[in-house]
Amino acid sequence: MPSVNNMQTTFYIGKAAPTPLGAVWVAVTARGLAALEIRAREDEFAHKLAKRYGVEVTINEASTAETIRQVRDYLAGERESFDLSIDWSVMSAFQERVLRAVYAIPRGETRSYGEIAAQIGKPGAARAVGRANATNPMPLVIPCHRVIGADGGLRGYSGGDGLETKAWLLELEKH
Repeated sequence: MPSVNNMQTTFYIGKAAPTPLGAVWVAVTARGLAALEIRAREDEFAHKLAKRYGVEVTINEASTAETIRQVRDYLAGERESFDLSIDWSVMSAFQERVLRAVYAIPRGETRSYGEIAAQIGKPGAARAVGRANATNPMPLVIPCHRVIGADGGLRGYSGGDGLETKAWLLELEKH
């Protein structure tokens, strides 16, 4: 379990709503975006963060305002990319390697799990890449929806309504 580099950290949370995907909760630290959850409830989101990372969680609109603005604009089709700092300390070293590769996938493009595995120097680790994506703490901003099966088919997505949300995001990015 990630420890946020064993530092005492506060996660500041805020909600982007309404969006086409419903409420989107974000959590930021002094380092940047640490978590994002589509269609979460505030109490569940805060509890999950506190339990997973052992941190204090508090609502802070000022700290989350820019992230929320960018999420809303992106989901409304008014923004093509995110310009946010990412708090990479919330994940393991392997997951960080995977998700940095995923983060670099351009809008409108996809990669297979196997391609990401090869890109990070771990050919044959497609399943591990899939697991790293499945536990992506900030889907949407780190676009794990752009990672697909070797046959071009959609595979799991932990955000929102799963594959329906993944397909919606990929369609949004075609325009």
